[in-house]
Amino acid sequence: MPLKRDLKTNFLSFMATTQVILTEKIETLGAEADVVKVRAGYARNFLIPTGKALEVTPVTMRRINLLKAKRAEREARELNEAQDLAKKINKIKLNLELETGETGKAFGAITNADLSEHLRKQLGGNTVVDRHRIQLERPIKESGEHEVVVKLHSDVSATFVVNVKAKGAEVTEEAPSDDDRRSRGGYKAKAKARHKADGE
Repeated sequence: MPLKRDLKTNFLSFMATTQVILTEKIETLGAEADVVKVRAGYARNFLIPTGKALEVTPVTMRRINLLKAKRAEREARELNEAQDLAKKINKIKLNLELETGETGKAFGAITNADLSEHLRKQLGGNTVVDRHRIQLERPIKESGEHEVVVKLHSDVSATFVVNVKAKGAEVTEEAPSDDDRRSRGGYKAKAKARHKADGE
C-alpha cells in the first residue's frame, strides 16, 4: 500500500502545474510579462532558478508593467533589425550552378541549407539567416530564375533571386576534329560540377 501511495504522490507531483510570469521570451511558452501555466517541477527546477520566470505573487505581479516595457523595447529592436536585413536581402541575386551528370542531366539539388550558407557569404559572413526562415517548398532542381522568400519576422519578409544554371559537360582537353571522333568511335567529355556562387 505505501508503495502505491508513493507512486500516486510522485505522479500527482509530476502532473501538478503552477503559474509563472515570464521575464524573457521563451519560444515554446511566450514572452516577457506573459503569465503562463507550466509543470510545477519545470518552474521550480529551471524557470525560476535561472531567472527566466517569477512566481505569481502580489509583489511580482506589480513588476508586469516593467516587463511589458522590456518586451516592447525588444520587439521594436527585433523589428528594426529585420527591416534592415530585409533591405540587404532584397538586393541579392545568387548565381548558382546545379550539379549535372555526364549526360548533362541534373542530379543535384539546391536546398534551403545551401541558400542559407550562400546568403551568409553575401551578407559578409557574420549575419546568419536561419535555414528554417527560408520559404522553400522543395529543393531547387531546375535551371532558371527562382524567387525565394525569407520570413525574417512576423511582420517582415524579404525576397531574393536565385539564378540557376545547369553545369554542362566541360572539355578538359582540346576538342578533337570530326575525323578524330569518327576514327576513335566518338568523344565523351568529362563533367565537373558543384554548387558555386559568384566570387568563389
